[in-house]
Amino acid sequence: MTSVLDLACAASAPVVPVVVIEDAADAVPLARALVAGGLPAIEVTLRTPAALDAIRAVAAEVPEAVVGAGTVVSAAGVASAVDAGARFLVSPGWTDGLLDAMRGSGVPFLPGVSTTSEVVALLERGVTDMKFFPAEAAGGVPYLKSLAGPLPHARFCPTGGISLASAPSYLALPNVSCVGGTWMLPAPALEARDWDRVEALAREASALAATR
Repeated sequence: MTSVLDLACAASAPVVPVVVIEDAADAVPLARALVAGGLPAIEVTLRTPAALDAIRAVAAEVPEAVVGAGTVVSAAGVASAVDAGARFLVSPGWTDGLLDAMRGSGVPFLPGVSTTSEVVALLERGVTDMKFFPAEAAGGVPYLKSLAGPLPHARFCPTGGISLASAPSYLALPNVSCVGGTWMLPAPALEARDWDRVEALAREASALAATR
C-alpha cells in the first residue's frame, strides 16, 4: 500500500494543507486553489459537521486533488471518511482499535505520535510512517532530530504550529518526508473566500520542495 508520505512526495509538494471546512460549499473552490498553487494532497479535518460533505465534494469534483481525512479518532470515523471518498487517513494519536480500523480501511494512513514510546510501539506493529503531533509543543525539530539515530526506520509528517519560516528546518531532517500546516489558509482569506490569496500562499509553500 502506498503511504501517505509517499503520496505527498509523489506530488513533489512537501507540504500537506490541514483544512477545517465550516461550509461544504467552500470545499471545491478551496481545493482548486490549493491544487493550482501546487499542493494537491489535502487533509480535511473531521472537526466540523461539514467535513464529510466537503471530502465528498472534493473527491467528486477536483480529480487533481488527493483528498484525505484528518482528526480521525474512531473506527466509525474511518468508515465514514473512506465512504465519503477520503484517499488517506490521519489521526492525532492512536490506539490498537483505531490502528486496526485504519489498517483495514484499504487506504494509506498516518497515525499520530508525540513520544518515543509511541513511535517504538508503532514500529513493533510494522508501521513506519507517522504524524508527529503537536510538533512544536512536543519538542519540534530538536526532538525529531534526536529520534533519527536510534529509530532510523521511522518517518514523520510533523504537524502543529509549523509555519513557512520553520518548515525548512523540519524538511531538512532525514526522518521528515513532509510537513502539515495551516499557514497557507489564513482565517481572513477563508472568511473573504479569497481563493487567489490561498493559491498564492500555496504556491509559496510548494516552493519549499526546491529547498530539499
